[in-house]
Amino acid sequence: MTFRQQILALTTIPLLLAILAITTLVTWQSSQLSKEGIQTFEQSMLGAKQDELKNYIELAMTAIRPVYENASPDDEIAKEQVKQILKRLSFGEDGYFYVYHYDGTNVVHPRQPFRVGKNWADHPDVAALLEYAQNGGGFHRYVWEKPSSSEVSDKMGYAVGMDKWQWMIGTGAYIDDILAQTEAANQSLSNTVNQTFLLVALITVPAVLAVFGTGIIMNLRERRLADSKLKELTQRIVDTQEEERSRIARELHDGISQNMVGVRYVLDLAERQVREGKQNALETIERGAGALNTAIKEVRRISHDLRPGQLDDLGLSAALEALINNFEERTQIDVDFESVAFKNVLPSDAKTAIYRVAQEALSNIERHSGADAVKLRLKSTNAGLEMVIIDNGRGFMPKQNQKDKMVGPSGGLGLRNMQERMEHFNGNLEVISTPKGTRLVARLPRSIYLTSSKENLEMQGA
Repeated sequence: MTFRQQILALTTIPLLLAILAITTLVTWQSSQLSKEGIQTFEQSMLGAKQDELKNYIELAMTAIRPVYENASPDDEIAKEQVKQILKRLSFGEDGYFYVYHYDGTNVVHPRQPFRVGKNWADHPDVAALLEYAQNGGGFHRYVWEKPSSSEVSDKMGYAVGMDKWQWMIGTGAYIDDILAQTEAANQSLSNTVNQTFLLVALITVPAVLAVFGTGIIMNLRERRLADSKLKELTQRIVDTQEEERSRIARELHDGISQNMVGVRYVLDLAERQVREGKQNALETIERGAGALNTAIKEVRRISHDLRPGQLDDLGLSAALEALINNFEERTQIDVDFESVAFKNVLPSDAKTAIYRVAQEALSNIERHSGADAVKLRLKSTNAGLEMVIIDNGRGFMPKQNQKDKMVGPSGGLGLRNMQERMEHFNGNLEVISTPKGTRLVARLPRSIYLTSSKENLEMQGA
């Protein structure tokens, strides 16, 4: 091997090692981010199921409370009335309520009547639910036969105690659909990681051979290619996060809507109370209305946080106005907002980018600035779209990380993410901070506008 070949080999080997290390690191980081997203989704769905089960138990207790509270510990007539009420209550295709005596004897089981009257204290899942019920209530995951399919499936149960009668009342929801979605997402993630690693390997090996043959010039070209690939990968992660937010919003909406169905049981109970002339019908209706309002507000809040409907239906300006109204209500910080009409002017991904930058900026102001007044201006200039956000807070000193990306006041990636969103559309982000406040300017080029909307903006004097 000649001296020149040795030099090329010495420069190629570190490059090869660096590329392998970067590939492994990026693949690992992408995998971790995706796994965290999948885990967060699973926990959110399970949390929604738990809230749903609590609501169902509360509705069942509401239905039987008039009988239970007025009954004595040995009132067999009252017990029989409660049994009949619980047998009639159900939700969905596989939802029902069951009752066990604290000694393990089944009292009510509408889907498996063969269990009634028998003692199941030796069954580990029944024993666990009884223990939770006697200690104030709790959740238990187990496997149980699914009535609709007669197959054993994963289930989450929730049980509380009726101490006066030594009863445990419980219900459950099958979570096999959640586990199946999580497993499918993990499998998809594994396939994507493998494909990405293979793709990078197919690009890297020929590139290293080319570097060895052509020297420093090919080395510089490969560096530019690697930077481009890294930017594309970063944007793909951002796009995946946006899609995941939209999907979670729909899933949560569907889950919470089940709570609204449960409110119907309260209204039915109130109807019966009115027909029977009972005095507590109004209280029952008020409880049902309160539960319904809570569910509606929760749906709106979660859906708006994950994917504001105004962004698609009414445009960027309306979505920002809704974001600001929520920000003002939550923080008591006054926001002076001015904007031209941007409906049907920007492509969907560009609107999302601007909205997320504003959302992140307001979040940083709330957490770090100590400001009491904010100005937000959204306008169209000769160069393109420009969004200016100014606060009168304490300011901060933006740092630069190893990739020349701005890092926020607490070392987070908020400013870096905002900058990358703008750069994806060939825009830029400018941050000027002093002890008297911070000024953030996000710009997108005019070329991003939809062609049919440019003339409208010009007519508005933009």
